[in-house]
Amino acid sequence: KGEKETEIEAKNIIIATGSKPSSLPFINIDKERIITSTEALKLTEIPKHLIVIGGGVIGLELGQVYKRLGAEVSVIEYMDRIIPTMDAGLSKELNKVLKKQKFSINTSHKVKSVERKGKEVIVKADNKKGEEVTFKGDYCLVSVGRRPYTDGLNAEAAGVKLNDRGQVEVNEHLQTNVSNIYAIGDVVKGAMLAHKASEEGTLVAEVIAGQKPHIDYNLIPGVVYTWPEVASVGKTEEQLKESGVEYKAGQFPMRALGRSRASMDLDGFVKILADKNTDEILGVHMIGARAADMIAEAVVAMEYRASAEDISRMSHAHPTFAEATKEAALAATEDRALHI
Repeated sequence: KGEKETEIEAKNIIIATGSKPSSLPFINIDKERIITSTEALKLTEIPKHLIVIGGGVIGLELGQVYKRLGAEVSVIEYMDRIIPTMDAGLSKELNKVLKKQKFSINTSHKVKSVERKGKEVIVKADNKKGEEVTFKGDYCLVSVGRRPYTDGLNAEAAGVKLNDRGQVEVNEHLQTNVSNIYAIGDVVKGAMLAHKASEEGTLVAEVIAGQKPHIDYNLIPGVVYTWPEVASVGKTEEQLKESGVEYKAGQFPMRALGRSRASMDLDGFVKILADKNTDEILGVHMIGARAADMIAEAVVAMEYRASAEDISRMSHAHPTFAEATKEAALAATEDRALHI
């Protein structure tokens, strides 16, 4: 917040103000005991019992950080599974792993109130039977998503349109309704991911330079940086079923890999979903050590519209975690996985 007012003029302007943590209307975030991800990164002590409201990406990543540092962690999620936007198989496997790590996971719980009494935070929620449940901890992390940060932007003064969710409205060139003003990243529609924002920044620069770039949003990978890592690109099984697409699935467990056994990272699997008729890869979902790095192979394959058989016929170095992708592709190709 500068003292001096500065006026900057430019031929083209890009709005890239990002996002801020959301909250629930009845929660008073005091930034001391009832906190968001911003404050969770700078706590001066390790919580004894951290209550996490929201079993999405950020809640689980930060919850696991404090679990590793010795905190007791309880996750309260409104939906019937954690990471609800990802493939259900990933949710189930991560749930199993976190329970093994002594997390308390409470799905289908609707939080009703969050109250601070001195050094204690009391959270009340209704479980799926409608019974009231009380959680008591010394810190409560509210991670119920993020919202576009357009407060104080004064977009109206420039005639830039925002939608009812506070996002800047843009066309396929990420251009607002004012032709020389563009917007990218968390402030526009789509997944709130740094690498998605980065691609959009490049796209705008290329558009301004007179080129004709394109982003395939279906091929932007999503990653959860827990351990094991979770990564995904393309369609989930739920989405394919909903769209009525005929598909086949090939899955391979990490524990059957030599590298997983040597590294003692046995949890997880790789799952490849391919079109039942053409064998084109439609989605790849993985959980396990280094999944965040391994997903890149799936992105390349899908960018070139590879079939599951294409990946199954490529040589993968041994021993590596990436062999699981080849094995899953073999499993999707007439159930031919070798090492199981």
